[in-house]
Amino acid sequence: MVEDDRSDVRTLETVLPGVAARCDLLLGPYSTRLMRAAGQIAAERGRLVWNQGGSGDDVEEAHPGHVVSVLTPAGRYAEPFLRRLAAEPGGPHHLCIVSGPGSFGRQVADGAEALARALGIRTARAAPGDQVPPPGLPADWNLFSAGAFEQDAAVAAGALRSPVPPRRLCAVAAGVREFSRAVEDPGGVFGVAQWFPGAAGDVALGPPEEDFLRAYSGAAGAWPDYPAAQAAAGAVIAARCARAGGTSRAALWAAAAGLDTSTLFGGFRIDPVRGTQLAHQTVLVRWTTAGELRRDGG
Repeated sequence: MVEDDRSDVRTLETVLPGVAARCDLLLGPYSTRLMRAAGQIAAERGRLVWNQGGSGDDVEEAHPGHVVSVLTPAGRYAEPFLRRLAAEPGGPHHLCIVSGPGSFGRQVADGAEALARALGIRTARAAPGDQVPPPGLPADWNLFSAGAFEQDAAVAAGALRSPVPPRRLCAVAAGVREFSRAVEDPGGVFGVAQWFPGAAGDVALGPPEEDFLRAYSGAAGAWPDYPAAQAAAGAVIAARCARAGGTSRAALWAAAAGLDTSTLFGGFRIDPVRGTQLAHQTVLVRWTTAGELRRDGG
């Protein structure tokens, strides 16, 4: 059963209880903000919701026993880009981190800043409306942007038009194909994706990636971005846990806590106490000068 929450918390709060009452397995909405509300509803009603759409650190940890997350938490989003940057010669590198006003962007940026410092990368923080780069950064500065799609696109476009553009630019929004319609020439820009074709490796549960891609493109007439793959992974894991012990909240939680496996989306293993995702890793992608989105190094 599918209901449209219209990307609105009040609509979600209206439709989700009815869906929960009529379904054995409950998959959550897309977005950290909406998933925050869905987790609260699940906890209040004694249900378990499969979180395939909200990667905020607080969302993954908020309701142990009621929320199982398949996504890499927000605080670890930037890891592949930062490790790539740290491995490049010519350090120490300087990185400007721009975060939007919401909790998701702040959590991504906070995690990026902590890891960057651990890797020896010098950091400076900015908001979308601030001067980018901030005064004092050298000419070979780098940029990482974590905000809403429109904010990321505006920050990236402005930086690319700058008299001194960043040496390396990564934006969370650049991980989806719509980015090329928001930024005139994204060639060379890095993005962060929860999934990208060819990145998952071995698939232990559910359909192989090739079968998923063929079925999705046949039904939708388009190539899937990572939100489609993470939703499919949530459904696969939920069904596997139901077959293992039934659909009660306690049985689903116990089954999920005991899994160490993989789907077409990548690895799956949760913290058995908090429910946060431990095994899944984000994927670093990059736009080519021909306007194609490819996995970096792939």
